[in-house]
Amino acid sequence: MDDEHAALARHLLDAGLAVLALALAVLSGYGLLAPDRLGIGQAPTPPAVVRPPAPHRAPDLKPEPLEGRVVDAERGAPIAGASLSWGHYEERTDVDGHFRTVPLPPDVTLLVKAPGYERKRVPVHPGRTTIALAPQTIKAVYLTYYGVGERMIRERVFELVNRTELNAVVIDVKGDRGLIPYPTQVPLAVEAGAMGPVRIRTFDEMLGGLKARGVYTIARIVVFKDNVLANYRPEWAVLDTRTGKPWMDNERLAWVDPFREEVWEYAIAIAREAALKGFDEIQLDYVRFPTDGKLSAARYSRPNTKQNRLEAISTFLARMRKALVPMGVFLAADIFGYTAFNENDTDIGQRLEELAPHVDYLCPMVYPSGYHRGIPGYRNPVAHPYEIVFETVRLVRRRSSHATIRVRPWIQDFRDYAFDRRPFGVKELQAQMKAAQDAGAVGWMLWNPRNEYTAAALRPKYPVTVRLTHSR
Repeated sequence: MDDEHAALARHLLDAGLAVLALALAVLSGYGLLAPDRLGIGQAPTPPAVVRPPAPHRAPDLKPEPLEGRVVDAERGAPIAGASLSWGHYEERTDVDGHFRTVPLPPDVTLLVKAPGYERKRVPVHPGRTTIALAPQTIKAVYLTYYGVGERMIRERVFELVNRTELNAVVIDVKGDRGLIPYPTQVPLAVEAGAMGPVRIRTFDEMLGGLKARGVYTIARIVVFKDNVLANYRPEWAVLDTRTGKPWMDNERLAWVDPFREEVWEYAIAIAREAALKGFDEIQLDYVRFPTDGKLSAARYSRPNTKQNRLEAISTFLARMRKALVPMGVFLAADIFGYTAFNENDTDIGQRLEELAPHVDYLCPMVYPSGYHRGIPGYRNPVAHPYEIVFETVRLVRRRSSHATIRVRPWIQDFRDYAFDRRPFGVKELQAQMKAAQDAGAVGWMLWNPRNEYTAAALRPKYPVTVRLTHSR
């Protein structure tokens, strides 16, 4: 048995050594004839990745100031007091039209404007630049609160603008009673009931249509004569000492107190909304104290003195202007014609020297029928429409020469109501228009409370083509 076991062990050992030798031979052959050596079954070598050179990164541009001049595009003359604004920032040109801004980001676009010129948007570029503004003369017609709400009336007025020299429309945004003709989003206006019987839901489309045709749009906002707000917030109203209720003028309409800053903020909110809608200009009317009614019974939150009145009106205008800077609109104020002749505040807080620095346009109401005492040299104003308009515009310009403003008067296109009831027709209208131009105004605005205008007094927008025929 032992011999048999020994023989079996030797056979197994010999077999193991043979298998080991064979395995070593196979492994050696594989090493010599491996696929990667023969090029068989090898995955193709991926091509080298060619990466584009890293783009050149421009250095971060630092804010730099913009400097240069603003000039008249036609004459090349410098424009003093032109406004350059971005957001709440505003810079004015000096007497030679020069300006230098604070450092501005390179992607900023400045809004450049000056009264009497078209607005212009200018991208900021480092270095000096000259900005040329095109002169602009505005010839406007007025639509009342009810007039703009009546489709036939407004379309008749718009057609007059389309075919005559008119190029602008004044629209009541807050009329004499405090009513707004479109669905306002000003919370206080909604609460007070300022959305009255006229609600033009397509107001924005109407305004956009005017602007698409190149019509200059003016939002008229009656400020301190506000029957709606005075009755909703009687603590903000001018009060009647006899009743303790809101005081009323001869039209039986209430006024809000010009001293109350809450009233200012309400007017500013409505003006900003109008500017956001796309109006080119905000025009403030009744930006004054009352002139008719039982004035001795009117009680205000502060003593009604000349100094207090002047301070209230001028401070309100300054705040309004500051609030409208980011909106890029022009600001105008309607004033009595007699303010040109009175050295005091006409007892209503309107004195030209205090008003002018805060607005772009002063708009005297130069209706001859409104000059009940005439003017020096002309006791019967309705018989001298040219002289009334010329002298008023001339004096307003002279007394406001310390500020960067332009004058654009309201002229009379309605029958006389104060003297002899004479109609104001083509002759009277054209006399007023010529007087405004001769005195240095930059246009005029027609006023008619019934929205009925004398088309024959207006020149056609396009020249009439005359066809010549040869007779035989």
